[in-house]
Amino acid sequence: MAIDGAATTRGVLVERIDFPYRLAGRRSPDPPHVLVATIGEEAARLAQRAGVGLERIALGGRSLGGRMCSVAVAEGLPAAALVLVSYPLHPPGRPERLRDDHFPAIGVPCLFVSGTRDAFARPDELEGSTAVIPGPVTHVWIDGGDHGLRRRDGEVADAVGEWLGTLRPD
Repeated sequence: MAIDGAATTRGVLVERIDFPYRLAGRRSPDPPHVLVATIGEEAARLAQRAGVGLERIALGGRSLGGRMCSVAVAEGLPAAALVLVSYPLHPPGRPERLRDDHFPAIGVPCLFVSGTRDAFARPDELEGSTAVIPGPVTHVWIDGGDHGLRRRDGEVADAVGEWLGTLRPD
């Protein structure tokens, strides 16, 4: 919610979505193709309501939601940018199971906001993996933050709001 507020005060329209599994009250996520399709459908609805093209919308989310937004863009969903908070590069303790195969297909500006103590991606791991993204990449590190970034909402929101303010519409 803090990110929503930071973006809204900068004149950015924010739309939050829930994936079908969450709406159904399940804890186990839907298959990736369902999550990616949901992002595409909801982005299209937002673009239509706002009267803009998909290429004018920044997509993003926290952890799984952000990862699925990055996959959607890599698979061809137009977007202005990606905002990825606590990107889950690999399962905790399993750095060999990287979730970055799609990174070379991301050509939009990307913001990664992560804690320096995130078990899903150490700073050096995330910086190394994101180096293959052709679009501009910005990293913001929340010192001492873990994957949940608990009690750090203000810092995360400020970073996202400031970065969104640097994007210039076409």
